Amino acid sequence: MTNKAAAPRERQVRILIGRFGAFIFLILLVVIFSLLKPNSFPTPLNLFNIARQASISGLVAIGMTFVILTGGIDLSIGSLLALAGIIAAAVYKGGTGLLDTTAGETSGVGVGGAILVACLVGLIGGLIQGGLIVKLKVPPFIVTLGGMSIFRGLTLLVGNGGPISAFDDSFKVLGQGRISDLVPIPVIIFLGVAVIAYIVLRYTQYGRYIYAVGGNTEAARLSGLNTGLLILSVYMIVGLLAGFGGFMLSSRLNSAEAIAGVGLELTVIASVVIGGTSLFGGEGGVVGTVIGSLLVNVLTAGLTQLNVNPYLQQVIIGLVIIFAVFFDRFTKARRT
Repeated sequence: MTNKAAAPRERQVRILIGRFGAFIFLILLVVIFSLLKPNSFPTPLNLFNIARQASISGLVAIGMTFVILTGGIDLSIGSLLALAGIIAAAVYKGGTGLLDTTAGETSGVGVGGAILVACLVGLIGGLIQGGLIVKLKVPPFIVTLGGMSIFRGLTLLVGNGGPISAFDDSFKVLGQGRISDLVPIPVIIFLGVAVIAYIVLRYTQYGRYIYAVGGNTEAARLSGLNTGLLILSVYMIVGLLAGFGGFMLSSRLNSAEAIAGVGLELTVIASVVIGGTSLFGGEGGVVGTVIGSLLVNVLTAGLTQLNVNPYLQQVIIGLVIIFAVFFDRFTKARRT
């Protein structure tokens, strides 16, 4: 009787750990780094800086959540982010042609125009890749791997291999501004987009369709869903957010770099997977992605403050990704 009574409790503990494991790990990391660096890590300024660091990759990770929920993947987001950022910068600086980035300080399109251009570039990139995946039935891995190279090459062409820098103060507000001299504006934007995405996935018909496609694409198609259009839409969403993220990064750095976003794929996919979204689709959500984004950036910031070798940091983050996937599959297997 004792064993029978203990079994349901043990199963409930596994369920709770599986559901809140990323959040528990995040809290543990904050506590550990705060104890190891009590004078620098737990300060409000440092924590908000970590949140700001997480905001751009986290913004793109929200879009990636939609993609992975359908069972897809996008390896091109770092390159697309860089392309959107440098084209927006060129337009803002007044380039009259694709390769002309030598004009004056501003072109008159304003910040709003530059943001619109960046989002449009990202949206078109997502539309093209999603269209190839849906219409030509090419695996997402192959399409976006090719896109990663194409978008990076276009970025180098637009910037002639170099950055576009030195913007006026209005351009820098979105990336560098703070509310009450403490809360970074990118953090507010990140959380705002996360709330919208959460509502869409949890409370709308579109969100239910996304989970249905990821759970079983063929069954979703046979039930009458336009699976092709749904898959196309998620690549447009991640493209749009990558474009917006490209502008935010240029605004924050006061420079649109041709090498911006290199390695962003690792950070974004790590954030989504660590947050509990299954790489096989159909399971996960935005809340986990937000937690995963914060966790990856807390880990990186903490290791940096402890003077851990940057190359070793990549090894540690890679091991965390592998462990997260194993832990997710292990807890799911033990629940059944």
